[in-house]
Amino acid sequence: MSERPAGEPRAERVRVTGPDRRRSTVARPPGTREIDAGTQLGAIYMGSLMRDQLLLALRILLVLVVSVASLPLVFHLWPGLAGVRVVGVPLAWLLLGVLVYPWLIVLGWVYVRRAEAHERDFADLVDEVER
Repeated sequence: MSERPAGEPRAERVRVTGPDRRRSTVARPPGTREIDAGTQLGAIYMGSLMRDQLLLALRILLVLVVSVASLPLVFHLWPGLAGVRVVGVPLAWLLLGVLVYPWLIVLGWVYVRRAEAHERDFADLVDEVER
């Protein structure tokens, strides 16, 4: 730190902050008055969206369980598969240790795309009803 010369007034500290968070800078989408007001119609709208998102999540989870969680059962029911090697790697290791991760990424990508589509459809519905 440098010394300030004698007699020079001390500089005031300046507080640096981020943008004002009290006011939302994002405009509210049109057609959300019923939801914001907490009316019965708004509750029906939100319940519809939440139901669609829940059903989507359950479908993706079902696909995950059937495809990944059933692999150990498949190897148990057909023990001959345990001896199969692909490029010197046991098939079980290849499926459970390597190929599961790209499959999880694909399922996640599908989930996000479908969830966004549900939200767009919901916004269109709410906007259409408000007009």
